[in-house]
Amino acid sequence: MDIGNVESVARAASELSQARTGEAVAVAVLKKAMDIQAQGVAQLIGALPQPANTPPHLGNNVNTFA
Repeated sequence: MDIGNVESVARAASELSQARTGEAVAVAVLKKAMDIQAQGVAQLIGALPQPANTPPHLGNNVNTFA
């Protein structure tokens, strides 16, 4: 077995391992960012004022006639 061959296989395996680790970190960071955004959206929705005392039939339909 050629030593150069063994070194190149080891180098390729190491690079593949580093790439997988980098991808896993990127996915974890993306998930965390999405969780933070979801929390922010929930806070914004929670901060919306409640509608005034309007009849229950108002706001249920959208008029699409031009």
